[in-house]
Amino acid sequence: MSKRLGLLGVGVLVSIGLLVACGSNYNSSSDGLFLVGSQGSGVIETFSFNLNSGHVSPIANSPNDTAAKTCILKGLPSSLVMDPKGAYAYTIINANSACDTGTTKSTTGIQVSKVSSDGSVTAGSLVGLNAAGPSQVPVVPNTLAMDSAGKFLFVANHQTSDSSGVAVSGSISVFTIGSDGNLTEVAGSPFIPASTNSTLPDIVSVAVTPTVLPANGISGIQNAVCSSPGNTAPTSEFLYAVDTAGDQLFEFQVDTSSGVLTAMTGPNLLPPFATGVVPVGVAVDPCDRFVYVSNSQSNSVSAYTICNAVQPAAGCPVADGSLLPVSKSPFALTGNANGAGPLVVDPFGNSVYVLGTLSNTISLLRISAVSGSLTVSVTPIATGASPRSIAIRSDDTWLFVTNYGAATVSQYSITPATGVLDAKPAVTTDNNPWGVAVK
Repeated sequence: MSKRLGLLGVGVLVSIGLLVACGSNYNSSSDGLFLVGSQGSGVIETFSFNLNSGHVSPIANSPNDTAAKTCILKGLPSSLVMDPKGAYAYTIINANSACDTGTTKSTTGIQVSKVSSDGSVTAGSLVGLNAAGPSQVPVVPNTLAMDSAGKFLFVANHQTSDSSGVAVSGSISVFTIGSDGNLTEVAGSPFIPASTNSTLPDIVSVAVTPTVLPANGISGIQNAVCSSPGNTAPTSEFLYAVDTAGDQLFEFQVDTSSGVLTAMTGPNLLPPFATGVVPVGVAVDPCDRFVYVSNSQSNSVSAYTICNAVQPAAGCPVADGSLLPVSKSPFALTGNANGAGPLVVDPFGNSVYVLGTLSNTISLLRISAVSGSLTVSVTPIATGASPRSIAIRSDDTWLFVTNYGAATVSQYSITPATGVLDAKPAVTTDNNPWGVAVK
């Protein structure tokens, strides 16, 4: 590779607002856009791709631009999301002592960035996160999720410890998103799940039910299963949080006005829902019917039906967002797939894509619209080394995977009717790409 590996070299420190651009051929009518958070230079890279051919062109911070730079964003970017309009991007920045300069220390927070009409990104403020627990210990953010309306940003925070080494529970931070893209942490955040066993929760991933259903006629090829005219979006919103330490899934109700989370406990106790062994990812289908959880150690996907007013299910007492295991769940990954990791449900609600983090693969599982059960569709398809994140375009035509160990992004076109992936040439990135988002 043309640049140094890791962050050990002495690089050029570039202020947050000065992101290097190499020109833009991006046209929103004919091109898509994807963003990559790369840890080698601590930077967000942007690329355009032709919606027909998939041909990729770098817009800003290509590997050639950043070859001699480190700490552009003063830390290590990881999980990355964009708002539904693609106007703002949000990424976790983890503090990195290699980025300290004099008395200025690298800090952890959520980086807010403006996505311009030419596809370039301008980094704005780094927003801190409220501390957790009685001892006010700084949280350790792991992944981001945004609701379908673009109103709230949710952060899954790891279990950590205080200065005395006493363990502090994982939690969920919640931010409201302003019209200018700015973040404001809501009252009471971060929210800590009530553990029902001796293991403190370690929250590694969150997903939220939709309040906006997929548009009718999306892509002109195939509709989502809930896109029929007259269908109304849910008015209740629930968040599901994966606890990788306790092999369980917590549920919260989301106040759709304030973003405040209410744990689903009390007189009508909803205990955490059991998962497989060491769950790491969670996704909700866009039609508010099912929840899917990837189990890394048992190499499977757990499936649940959501008790809601959109699709009442047998066995659901009330539409309280509680979960019923789908028959024959969990569903094992097959072939050479190993180390089930991050997963996504396609925008039409027909397919689940699961990264095999130990096998460098993607597994395609098809969803039964009636039961929510999963069927492995094809042999797992290859990614690059050490896949970290996965993102799918809202018209269900393109999918991207960051490959941390290969310094590439895998790109695939999707056949919406079947969910089958067609691999395109990998895209070279800055070293150690982690988060990815697509517009």
